[in-house]
Amino acid sequence: MSETRAAIKDQSATRSLLRLWPYVRPIRTRLFSAAFVAIVASCLGLVIPLVLKWIVDGPVADRDPGGVWLGALYLLLLGLAEAALFGYRRWLVARPLASVEAEMRADLYRHVQRLPVSFHDRWASGQLLSRGTTDLMLLRMFLAFPLTFLVVNAVTILAGFAILLSQQWSLGLVLLVPVIPLVVLCSLFETRYSLVARQAQDQVGDLTTVVEESVLGIRIIKGFGQHRSQALAFRELSERLRGTELAKARLLAGLWGLITTIPELAIGAALVLGTVQVADGDLSAGTLVAFLSTALALRWPVESIGFLLAMSQESATATARFFEAMDAQEEAEAPGASTSHPPGKLPPGTHQGPSSLEPLEPLEPLEPPRGSAPGPASAAASPADRAPGALPPDPRSSNAGGAELGSSSAELEPRAAGRTAGIRFEGVAFRYPDAADGSAPVLARIDLHIRPGETMALVGGTGSGKTTLTALVPRLHEVSGGRITLDGEDIAHMTRDRLRGLVSVAFEEPTLFSATVGENVAMGGGSPDDLERALDIAQAQFVRRLPQGVDTQVGEQGLSLSGGQRQRLALARAVVGRPRFLILDDPLSALDVHTEALVEAALRRVLQDTTALVVAHRPSTVLLADRVALLSEGRISAVGTHQELLRGSAEYAWLMSGADVRHDEGEDRR
Repeated sequence: MSETRAAIKDQSATRSLLRLWPYVRPIRTRLFSAAFVAIVASCLGLVIPLVLKWIVDGPVADRDPGGVWLGALYLLLLGLAEAALFGYRRWLVARPLASVEAEMRADLYRHVQRLPVSFHDRWASGQLLSRGTTDLMLLRMFLAFPLTFLVVNAVTILAGFAILLSQQWSLGLVLLVPVIPLVVLCSLFETRYSLVARQAQDQVGDLTTVVEESVLGIRIIKGFGQHRSQALAFRELSERLRGTELAKARLLAGLWGLITTIPELAIGAALVLGTVQVADGDLSAGTLVAFLSTALALRWPVESIGFLLAMSQESATATARFFEAMDAQEEAEAPGASTSHPPGKLPPGTHQGPSSLEPLEPLEPLEPPRGSAPGPASAAASPADRAPGALPPDPRSSNAGGAELGSSSAELEPRAAGRTAGIRFEGVAFRYPDAADGSAPVLARIDLHIRPGETMALVGGTGSGKTTLTALVPRLHEVSGGRITLDGEDIAHMTRDRLRGLVSVAFEEPTLFSATVGENVAMGGGSPDDLERALDIAQAQFVRRLPQGVDTQVGEQGLSLSGGQRQRLALARAVVGRPRFLILDDPLSALDVHTEALVEAALRRVLQDTTALVVAHRPSTVLLADRVALLSEGRISAVGTHQELLRGSAEYAWLMSGADVRHDEGEDRR
């Protein structure tokens, strides 16, 4: 299984965690207040040894039972106050930190939606899922507990040692001896644990990917009887993750053991020295009790260092993983990109029927009407003389001879508009961003003009670049060279929101979401009336037979429906908003011949009111188009009507019929 790995940046845990500040800043008052409350509560625990000293040296030494009971009351009140303050600290941070987690998750989701398709091609979905779930949960836990108690414990230790040194400086120095080895141990632990923590969290992402793929592909797994091989793959990843988690546990156990043992040895040494001093009369019994009680009260702040450092390292790793996704470059808009919507070009989701469009600009007169005698200009532009890929004459033009030299400027303006109207590819080239240096481009020098109101079929062999070419129009990928224009406007100078409000797409693989039928289709815009019209066009009458009609939930990926039903809903989604420009990638491949004929009849009416590019593999789909463009090895090799290409292009005839036309022609010549 291929694993997606993001580059691990060489930065400290502190630098990683500091990147959380923009999210923490709005709740900083609550966090600081919670830290202050926790410090007060922790320091109250240090007062208890002082009360014990007073009890031992006072009421106990004086044999005063009332004083002992009073001291016990003080201890009870201190314990209750400490518990109440820690509970109040937890209340202070619970709601704000839940909001921080929700905000970070929303930002990640919003950012992922704006990332280019090339990013999603490289990253496994499980890695993104683990960043949006497990990693953010770790960060919330870090902000709620380790972040606060790293500060609280540091203050508590400093205050405790100040009390110890003030009570008996010689014994206090004994307890300070373990500081240096503990610092060295923590530094070594941090370095090693950070690597293992990163490895474990990446493996969680890989495991999430396998689970997701297994659930989505359960029909394939069962159909080919591959449940055992999938289970073995899952077990292998699980064992790998288990080994990494055990390595984390060994590191943490080793650190915890040493952090516990070394201070205990120091406390034992202080106890022996203190007992000797009490026996010699240099130290009171109450002071020794208070000293040892204070030292024992510092055990948890010291011993928790390992636990807090481990959680901090995991949180730093989670932060780095979160920002690896957040730092990915979003789809950039060109400076000064147009956001306005000229007449006939409406924002996404706006009803755009034929009546809402302005009259189309006049086309450049290039060819006489069909059936009239060809003039000199039309003869020169015949298919035999036209270069491969050149634009053929406009069959709808009524000018027999083209523009004359004596034409006025007023007459030339609409003709110029006709040359730019519709969809135009001008020297378009494309190479995938992760392609090897020096590799051939997927598309090279694509020159093609789809006139307003015209339907162009795009035909080519498998791997010729048809789907890639159609993906360039809504800017799912950015062109590597040349440009694409819609009604003369470069799509690179439009905002994506505006562009995708003008262009509607139906992909070869229909994708539905866990929503109702109506909600899936309505993603293409339009009104409730348009929804019914779109379902009729796509011959999706089966929707009315579903339990709740258009309000029926289709389930994840729409897998409760057949392939043909999903494809019809995807087609309905593409046409529901009455788009000005329509891109259809083999939209009828999953339909039976009878349903296909009905859909084609309805599509013909829709295509009269839009400018369309249709990827086609079958003659029946090609016949929907006014003209056909043949894409071969990343280039447009021929453009013409279906009949013209059948007569003039052996490759096209072979693609449409499957017969070896070139071989047959050779036999005829012989």
